[in-house]
Amino acid sequence: MRNSLYSGNNVTLPAPYALTSGQVAQVGSIIGVAQGAAVISADVVLVRQGVFTLTKTAAQAWTLGQNLYWDNATRAVTTTVGTNKMIGAAFAAALAADTVGQVLLDGAIR
Repeated sequence: MRNSLYSGNNVTLPAPYALTSGQVAQVGSIIGVAQGAAVISADVVLVRQGVFTLTKTAAQAWTLGQNLYWDNATRAVTTTVGTNKMIGAAFAAALAADTVGQVLLDGAIR
């Protein structure tokens, strides 16, 4: 196809805030994990699919396969829907005391 640009699994976008490698970023409805560090507004590659260990909301337990959401205000993965964007699903159970959890990013835009 001549009109295909690229797969979209990794996209280069301006960083919405300063990022370190491995941090989640949300640009509008697009959510991904920064492949490298970037200052605000600099181009950064966001990985939109795969399994990542990410910061989770404290005091929330996760079950395997549970829907997870990105809370851009706290910059943490949460089980709370509210105005948060769906990011994927829990790839492993996590205890409420855990500060990180395994997340399967599905790359969908919702």
